[in-house]
Amino acid sequence: MSTRIRLGISVMAAILVVATIAYVNRIDIALYLIGKAVQHRVPVEPNREVTWSTGSDPKGRPTGERPPNIVLILADDLGWNDVTFGGGGVAGGTVPTPNIDSIAAEGVHFSNGYAANGTCAPSRAALMSGRYGTRFGFEFTPTPPGMMQIVPRLSTTTTRLREPIIYEDVETVPYEEMGMPPSEITIAELLAGQGYHTAHIGKWHLGRTNGMAPHEQGFKESLLMASGMYLPEDHPDVVNSKQDFDPIDRFLWSALRFAAQFNGGVNFEPARYLTDYYTDEAVKVIEANKDRPFFLYLAHWAPHTPLQAAREDYEALSHIESHRERVYAAMIRSLDRGVGRVLEALEQNGLEDNTLVMFTSDNGGAGYIGLPEVNSPFRGWKISLFEGGIHVPFYAKWPARIAPGSEVKEPVHHFDMYATAAAAGGAALPTDRKVDGVDLLPFVTGEATGVPHRTLFWRSGTSQSALVDGWKLNVSDPPGRAWLFDMKTDPTERRDLASERPDKLEELKLALAAHNAEQPPPAWPAQISTATNLDKDLTQPEEPGDEYIYWSN
Repeated sequence: MSTRIRLGISVMAAILVVATIAYVNRIDIALYLIGKAVQHRVPVEPNREVTWSTGSDPKGRPTGERPPNIVLILADDLGWNDVTFGGGGVAGGTVPTPNIDSIAAEGVHFSNGYAANGTCAPSRAALMSGRYGTRFGFEFTPTPPGMMQIVPRLSTTTTRLREPIIYEDVETVPYEEMGMPPSEITIAELLAGQGYHTAHIGKWHLGRTNGMAPHEQGFKESLLMASGMYLPEDHPDVVNSKQDFDPIDRFLWSALRFAAQFNGGVNFEPARYLTDYYTDEAVKVIEANKDRPFFLYLAHWAPHTPLQAAREDYEALSHIESHRERVYAAMIRSLDRGVGRVLEALEQNGLEDNTLVMFTSDNGGAGYIGLPEVNSPFRGWKISLFEGGIHVPFYAKWPARIAPGSEVKEPVHHFDMYATAAAAGGAALPTDRKVDGVDLLPFVTGEATGVPHRTLFWRSGTSQSALVDGWKLNVSDPPGRAWLFDMKTDPTERRDLASERPDKLEELKLALAAHNAEQPPPAWPAQISTATNLDKDLTQPEEPGDEYIYWSN
């Protein structure tokens, strides 16, 4: 690790300790010190234009004879009900997502598509590796030093009935070293081996040192999200919504900067509102690589908090009365517009027919944004393994191979996108390790028999889950509770059958135990376990009879 990074981490940790003490007297002092620490640790220079490399197919093949281009678009914390394809949509469906919808309508929608985890980073580890992240110790979400200790102390909510469990004395590793080890073979590395030009734009969250940065993990070019503001807070083109009831939100407003980084260089300001900026650069990547096979991983930050909307999108939604919902809806609007511009760039460059476009979210919508319908009709939120946390939009489009309006109803998983992209690009899957993903295309075209998966598993410390032949087990300890659902008849997890079907409960517990026995210990420990109410968002008062789970990190 560089001296600069060590110094930055030390300064950040020291000031967070001071900030925690200051909280006893005044929360604002703590937040101020956090902001000052981040400014010291993350200097940001003015915008720098990114020049993407260009090239031609080394074999001189015309577009129609080349392997398909592959575009993977990942949203962050997108709720099931944020997309109008299934009849939902923000603000009662008044904010349509026609461009995201078109991927499903013109290709295939996987109606039981699952995220690899209920939080962001472990899902990304599965997407990039094709494996359960727990197979290489990636169980918990990496967090900056001190964050998990101070965030609970920033809460202004007095109606929470269940306090978090903070693990004060755990020995952990530096934040920048929490990531996917270089020994994993990423989808970018597989495709690069097949002659693909590989580009990454946006969030990574899989480590930044010791060979774990995206430009060291198979991406020849990487425009990294160095921090997470969409625009500076006081910028005239942004409209902000702060959630004082959410301690995570309060931390982010103090700790985040408006910053990007290219191929491990200096941090610099993006050219404009972050979602639009990433879209601009994605279009440039497509134009620069129209003459050779390419893999573009476009990992948007939207609609993750902090809630910040481009003013033009906010002003276009004057019919939404709630300021918070209007800001959030405007963020969805810009995300969908960006997807449309990427699809349009493919079409304008003659690449549409021979490009595999995949779209999903890293997990479900968050309960801490205070929008109770975000995952409707599912129970739970991000930071849970109930369907609201892991049942996500999961679409693919490839006009040359996939018939419009296709549907696959069987459960599929994030790591299947890895295997599907590898197969499309002609890359063989690694044989020296267990790869959990399967190529989904034969199930779309009807060439495959059976189902992609009979079993799927999820694990994040205190919360774990198993899906076996249509039955789903959710366990959480604390509170020492197991739920059992027949997903064929109860896909929204309303009727717990644990007491009625002890035989099935035991069967799934054994399956989960067998899966866990294959997983090594976490590469770093959890720092906190927090209670997540399954049926109420953070704005709603809790009651003693509410159902909840505990989530580690």
